[in-house]
Amino acid sequence: MTSETGPMVLAVFVLVLVIAVALYWMKKRHNRELTLREVIDDIAYERAQGMVIPNIDDGEIQIDQLLLTAHGLLIIDIKEVQGTVFGSDKMQDWTVINQDRRFTFSNPQPALYDRIAAVRHIVRQVPVAGRVLFLDGAEFTKGTPKMVASLEDLHAEFGEADKATAKFKIDAFRQHWETLQSRAVSGNK
Repeated sequence: MTSETGPMVLAVFVLVLVIAVALYWMKKRHNRELTLREVIDDIAYERAQGMVIPNIDDGEIQIDQLLLTAHGLLIIDIKEVQGTVFGSDKMQDWTVINQDRRFTFSNPQPALYDRIAAVRHIVRQVPVAGRVLFLDGAEFTKGTPKMVASLEDLHAEFGEADKATAKFKIDAFRQHWETLQSRAVSGNK
């Protein structure tokens, strides 16, 4: 090896090392799990929490999370459970089994359908969707019921890569969002 090739070999080695580290960090960042805040910040242009609006049948209904997205309004019911979830569209109660215990809770879909109907009644011309969001730690081994989503599902379905197009859509929905806000009985608007 001559005195000229030594620095060149070292430079190539350093370059390969820098590229390997960069690829490792990019892969790690891409594969990391999304957080609830990151997903909501990415898909929502406006957000209301704990909003209470008139129900279709003269009552009131609470909406925990309501998001204005480029795809319309999105109602999110968040479930924080750890373990295997056994539930289906037709089951009245869903069961969670984890290492420590077993418990049941009411199928969240009917209540979500009621929330969607109440919002649609107010903002008739805007798409309204709802999702029951199960955070990390919940696993559906026998199939995932309708309207159930993970953070990754929510991000894939309601994210908008083209922010310019998203702004145009949001501007079209904004009047309806404001109408819904004005009809709210209480809550964080």
